[in-house]
Amino acid sequence: MRRLKAIISYDGTHFSGYQAQPGKRTVQSEIEKVLTVMHKGEHIRIFASGRTDARVHATGQVIHFDTTLSIPAENYKVALNAQLPADVRILDMEEVSPDFHARFDAKGKRYRYKWNCDEVQSPFKRNYTVETRGRKPDVSKMENGAAYLVGTHDFTSFCAASTPVDDKVRTIYSIDFEWHDQELHMVIEGSGFLYNMVRIIAGTLWEVGIGKREAESIKDIIESKNREMAGTTAPPHGLYLEKVYY
Repeated sequence: MRRLKAIISYDGTHFSGYQAQPGKRTVQSEIEKVLTVMHKGEHIRIFASGRTDARVHATGQVIHFDTTLSIPAENYKVALNAQLPADVRILDMEEVSPDFHARFDAKGKRYRYKWNCDEVQSPFKRNYTVETRGRKPDVSKMENGAAYLVGTHDFTSFCAASTPVDDKVRTIYSIDFEWHDQELHMVIEGSGFLYNMVRIIAGTLWEVGIGKREAESIKDIIESKNREMAGTTAPPHGLYLEKVYY
């Protein structure tokens, strides 16, 4: 038995998220379907660094799985890509120690959120950036608001009310904003993220940027530990899981 680690990328547009769900098309189910064929009908389960929601994209998701096949990792990658649908790809694959775990060994993650500030958005970008219809935020205000989020905090206010975990303390290492032509990107790195946490942070900081709330209010939102105090959950198709750190 060998354990393989893979970095994968997927276009989340036509997926109901990463995690397998009965009757729905997911990233996990598509990869496991191909692995089952390769293993002559034996179900091979894959484990990821974390879940992504419907329409969320990934350029650097990490998975692992165990296999009895002796195919070299590079050939394994080629074989999988030849059979996977075009909206999911294995970027890199390597053999790792039997105790490696894609989720539990992760030390941190980087996400990217994209807004398109063109007055008229190209239809070819509609699934990959969030349209603002030409509205541009004050990025300096967003940066001021983001400064309150950096560090170790209880992020109860910045996760979905249905989040199942009790411990909502997480550490954000950095939040940066970048202009790429007419696209504004928020790049956020942290030790780990709660359910919908990045999208709620993006939605709240956007509201700061357009003057709907003050940057200083972020401090009060954190201290309140009340989801209703934070902003709207930003749409899923602007979010990308970019890198997992080990």
